[in-house]
Amino acid sequence: MNITEIFETMDYGTAPEADTESRAWIAGHHGQFGHFLNGSFTKGQDHFETRNPARGEVLAHVAQATETEIDTAISAARKAFGPWSRLSDHARARYLYALARALQKHSRLFAVLETLDNGKPIREARDVDIPLAQRHFYYHAGLAQLRGTVAEDHQPLGVCGQIIPWNFPLLMLAWKIAPALAAGNTVVLKPAEFTPLTALLFAEICQEVGLPKGVVNIITGDGTAGAYLAAHAGIDKLAFTGSTEVGRKIYQARAGSGTKLSLELGGKSPFIVFDDADLDSAVEGLVDAIWFNQGQVCCAGSRLLVQDSVADEVYAKIRARMAKLRVGDPLDKSIDIGAMVDDSQAARVRDMVSGVDAFSPECALPETGCFLPPMLITDLGTAHPLMQEEIFGPVLVAARFRTPEEAVSLANNTRYGLAASIWSENISLALDIAPKLAAGVVWVNGTNMFDAAAPFGGVRQSGVGREGGVEGLRAYMKAPLPLTKIEKPVHHPAPATPKQANTPAIDRTAKLYIGGKQVRPDGGHVIPIWSKSGDMLGQLGRGNRKDIRNAVEAAEAASGWGTMPAHSRAQILYYLAENLAARGQEFAERLCDLTGQSKATAKAEVETSLSRLFSYAAWADKFAGEARAVPLRGLAMALREAVGVIGIIAPQNTPLLGAISLLAPAVAMGNRVVLLPSLEGGLAMTDFYQVLDTSDVPAGVINIVTGDPSEMATDLAAHMAVDAIWNFNANMDAHLIDTKASLNLKRSWGLPGYKGKSPDWRNPACEGVVFLEEATEVKTVWVPYGA
Repeated sequence: MNITEIFETMDYGTAPEADTESRAWIAGHHGQFGHFLNGSFTKGQDHFETRNPARGEVLAHVAQATETEIDTAISAARKAFGPWSRLSDHARARYLYALARALQKHSRLFAVLETLDNGKPIREARDVDIPLAQRHFYYHAGLAQLRGTVAEDHQPLGVCGQIIPWNFPLLMLAWKIAPALAAGNTVVLKPAEFTPLTALLFAEICQEVGLPKGVVNIITGDGTAGAYLAAHAGIDKLAFTGSTEVGRKIYQARAGSGTKLSLELGGKSPFIVFDDADLDSAVEGLVDAIWFNQGQVCCAGSRLLVQDSVADEVYAKIRARMAKLRVGDPLDKSIDIGAMVDDSQAARVRDMVSGVDAFSPECALPETGCFLPPMLITDLGTAHPLMQEEIFGPVLVAARFRTPEEAVSLANNTRYGLAASIWSENISLALDIAPKLAAGVVWVNGTNMFDAAAPFGGVRQSGVGREGGVEGLRAYMKAPLPLTKIEKPVHHPAPATPKQANTPAIDRTAKLYIGGKQVRPDGGHVIPIWSKSGDMLGQLGRGNRKDIRNAVEAAEAASGWGTMPAHSRAQILYYLAENLAARGQEFAERLCDLTGQSKATAKAEVETSLSRLFSYAAWADKFAGEARAVPLRGLAMALREAVGVIGIIAPQNTPLLGAISLLAPAVAMGNRVVLLPSLEGGLAMTDFYQVLDTSDVPAGVINIVTGDPSEMATDLAAHMAVDAIWNFNANMDAHLIDTKASLNLKRSWGLPGYKGKSPDWRNPACEGVVFLEEATEVKTVWVPYGA
């Protein structure tokens, strides 16, 4: 195309980006790379090809990590951890700042190398990926400097294993390495098999800035290397971005270990267009939502939901806009859609859409390379696999809705919960819809907005944990709880000759507490509970799987608790404390009988329980989130929302205090609870439900299933409607509980994370923000305003 033709057609001319420097960098390594271990590059072995997906050519040969090499990397990180963690916050901040500056100085080299290795358009690598990677290191240099303030009394975890995907190779590296180093950890990172080159270039700049040996280690290889790293006993934290299926396997590999997990997984994000939206702006946003990076984005707006009254108009605008999208050489700065990362990924997308009527504009695809045209599939049923499963390609599926309520229902009709976009000129409508969406991130009149200050992550089967913001830093640190050794619980056996009363007492039957009612156990069995002196204290209802199911259903039905004003929840907790105080002496006597502790100790446990209720009543309307300073004229609001239904397996010792220390923060934040008291303390909690009955606690908010928790814990952990499991009973099989929890990727928290110790429930410091963070999810809502 010559200049005259360009002026006549007003079409884009080609604008190729030079790749000379990037190819020279590869040639400087003779086209072959080993691993970066303990500050130096190794030769490696069993090299495999990494290819340019746009041209089908081999770029370089990269080493396949062996188990021995991964062991070496972890050993180097472990050796470096002590000196690195003991550096001053300012010293670590200077290293992070130096890395940010080095990324800026080499920005064009990184951008072109990323495009060569990944196939994304150079404009995206140059204008989005590399600047955001720099921003993460700058932001976390600031967090490193302020670590003692923003994460007071927190400690780094140790060695962090990190596995990143191929869709944003350098950016995902920055998301993981920057907070890990800022917190004082060391890392072993494995880039994706398809896209290792920018990670290896980053290793060079670690050398350039003089980062201490062993602080950052980079190994390359396929999924077998990642699986070995993920299961390695020498890591203290595992961070993974990738598919839900692989994330579940990683969860299972770490089951019962207490390893802290960050899993950022798949998505099927809704892009909701209301009839009052600026439709042209919405269509432009849609282009960015689904055809950015060829649709190979976990939070891609791949599911268009458009109000029926404007659906035909929107579909027409989308088709017209698709006709102007340019597919071609990613190094051409006028290209909109580049190459898929690999032939296997392109084939996967073709297989998923085969047999479905899809619209694609007439566009010439390059003769070589992994290219796909943009596709639009309209008016699919909600159960269609393409509406439910992540495609991870340039394919947009669309459906219609009539009312806002139907839009929410359709948007939430998926196992995922990563991101969502809302388009409406009615800000009241948009902000009414945002909290109702099951998503970790919601963009209002925008899409694909990211910043290091704004937490990012999903709910449901889109993962656990957050990256970015202070939350992302704390994800790489230990909770500052006072701990104590796990004491042997008191469980008195039946006496050889039970005492006989002259006159039978009036039976007081201890039942389960489900849906605000005292109910008999489904199995019709009880467990006798004896005192040290041989007195039968009562018969505890023996719950079973059906009782767990009923309790979870009751908790689900009490969803209105989460939308109740926080002030109202606080008042109920205060009232609960008031009514417990009125029976304090009775509860103290019960604790003496159950545990054999002194009257003074039992009275202190009741008093501390009252204090816990007061503390979380006070927190109920104060732990709500905050606005974050992002490079946007608008707000990024990091809001705290309830997790949902939390299963709590209470500790054996301090049976009243331990249970209240867990259920109080959960319900204060708007969650509903299914509580399994310890066998030793079950009768104390059956007394407690009588207090619930007189304290205006809505039915289903707190459900108590007594019996032997080891017989019910796995059923509770496996239940697909339970959103988190808290296990503080030392008798439980933590590995089995975590394995069951992995089925729907629910959050798991408890004793394994404290390495053989238990929170000291009697300590007044054993309450507060740590518990509130576990009881909430962060939803980041982006609301731009003005120009």
